[in-house]
Amino acid sequence: MSGPRGKLRKAPVAVIGGSGFIGSNLTDSLLSDGEPVLVIDNLSRPGVEQNLEWLARKHGFHLSVETVDIRDRSSLTAALAPAKAIFHLAAQTAVTTSLVDPTADLDINLKGTFNVLEAARQLGVPVIFASTNKVYGSLPQIAVREADDHYIPCEEGIRANGVAEMIGLDFCTPYGCSKGAADQYVLDYAKSFGLPTAVLRMSCIYGPRQFGTEDQGWVAHFLISVLSGRPITIYGDGKQVRDILHVSDAVAAYRGVLSKVEDVKGQAFNLGGGPRNAVSLRSLLSEIAAMTGRDIVLRHDQQRTGDQPFFVADTRKLEAALGWRAQVPWREGVCDLANWLLRHRLHLPAEAARYVA
Repeated sequence: MSGPRGKLRKAPVAVIGGSGFIGSNLTDSLLSDGEPVLVIDNLSRPGVEQNLEWLARKHGFHLSVETVDIRDRSSLTAALAPAKAIFHLAAQTAVTTSLVDPTADLDINLKGTFNVLEAARQLGVPVIFASTNKVYGSLPQIAVREADDHYIPCEEGIRANGVAEMIGLDFCTPYGCSKGAADQYVLDYAKSFGLPTAVLRMSCIYGPRQFGTEDQGWVAHFLISVLSGRPITIYGDGKQVRDILHVSDAVAAYRGVLSKVEDVKGQAFNLGGGPRNAVSLRSLLSEIAAMTGRDIVLRHDQQRTGDQPFFVADTRKLEAALGWRAQVPWREGVCDLANWLLRHRLHLPAEAARYVA
């Protein structure tokens, strides 16, 4: 699938990585509100063509597509020419992959982002960048204690509100370095060139249209494995705590930042489910077992480089700037994803859906 699709009558919003999980949901939201969208994607991740075909069937000529790799600066600049704003979500997304091939990780995440910024600077359009909580490193400064199935921060403020942006950057692993350096470039283009840019440092986003793997999209990976009867490998003891955020809430945040980009330009915000949606890996697996009525086969391996025992995003800065707040409780959201997977991904017998409450 290549080349432009559709003839847009007004300037589109560009979604780079628009065939991916978050990108396709964001694109669908924009198109559903009558906003023309230009998807730019190299279609390198297996299965994302299905997301693009779904968007095309649903929205037709309001959608335009360019098959371009962000490492190809000249092609990227040409493809972005009609855009009035840019969401940049294309990336190499796995820590494990960055450890195997740090060169490709650097080229995609840092050099690719630089190419996006230079194109945006030439056009004078806003850039909203998808960053990661991995820019904070493994957070050794946050002391934790063990409970039965999760870690608890010793500091009361972090227990109550999560980890705030002021915790400071501490890049770890090639992935953390490439995304962190890109994060800082995006912010600096607001300072150095006056470009309207903003950064969202994401926790664990999950939901429909996700291709979950062991390395990225672990909530979907857990569900797919359980519903398919496959074993799950836990790295470490499984007491790691994360705040998980349904993709519909993430999309609302991205759109909110763009709508107020002149007010928030040059700023980075944590984006996650916050303390109300914090859950350990063990707790999530217990919930999935109860929800599906399936036995889960677990395997254990060593903790992975750069893993955070506890990360829950303090989203108060984002809430104050946008009036945004996570709306989907994590149990409800996980059930929503499970049912979507049963209907659209796993092709299991229809009666299997009865196991998901």
